[in-house]
Amino acid sequence: MKKAKIPSKLYMLLIFLFLYAPIAVLFVISFNENKSATTVEGFTLKWYAEVFKDSMLMDSLVNSLIIALLSALISTVLGTLTSIGIYNFKGAPRKLFQTVSNIPIINPEIVTGFSLLLLFTFVGTLFRFEMGFLTVLLAHIGFCTPYVILSVTPKLRQMDNHIYEAALDLGCNQLKAFFKVVLFELLPGIISGFLISFTYSLDDFVISYFTCGASFQTLPIYIFNNNRIPKKIPMFCALSVMLFLVIITILIIVNISSIKAEQKDK
Repeated sequence: MKKAKIPSKLYMLLIFLFLYAPIAVLFVISFNENKSATTVEGFTLKWYAEVFKDSMLMDSLVNSLIIALLSALISTVLGTLTSIGIYNFKGAPRKLFQTVSNIPIINPEIVTGFSLLLLFTFVGTLFRFEMGFLTVLLAHIGFCTPYVILSVTPKLRQMDNHIYEAALDLGCNQLKAFFKVVLFELLPGIISGFLISFTYSLDDFVISYFTCGASFQTLPIYIFNNNRIPKKIPMFCALSVMLFLVIITILIIVNISSIKAEQKDK
């Protein structure tokens, strides 16, 4: 049994190396004094300073953050309400609505993006508006909401329905019982859905590319349009490193908070 552990550990080491080697390359290039990605000359922080000097890059980053935050908030509300609505159905209707809500997740992004392009072009012709911030926001809400439904639905199944009924018996009206009992029970799934929506929205390129129009761009689109300019590659690496560190910090804080909460419960 001990001999069998060595190949398994080596296998896991190779998997993690494969997953995180690209990120390690990002770190190296972001501190490389030479703008070439193949030649390492020395240590520098100038690329991190260049990130904040590029006004178009910062505007694109702000656009992405605003879109991600708004779409995550709205899709979390819509997805939670939809999950509760689906849960209240029984039998075949519930399975039908669950299947329909999963289609946007399975559907290829290029199909979703192109169909939204046709829809917004048609509606824009009727009402005379151009694609931009609003169309990107609507598109992101559309593909983020199913992920919230997918996160909240299991928590609804785990919830004891007698808790809600007990709240009503103890004097709460339906609205107060929902916010005091049901929402509290669903909170872990709601938070997970929000974080998934925020991450997918911030990271999205394909759907944003089809729906952004000519006057609006997000960070992934800006990087795509400028990734062949040699002097911008180290700058993009520096930005990626900063985003990676922010995400790692959030994950550490969330894990520490959950561990402390579990210890208090014990």
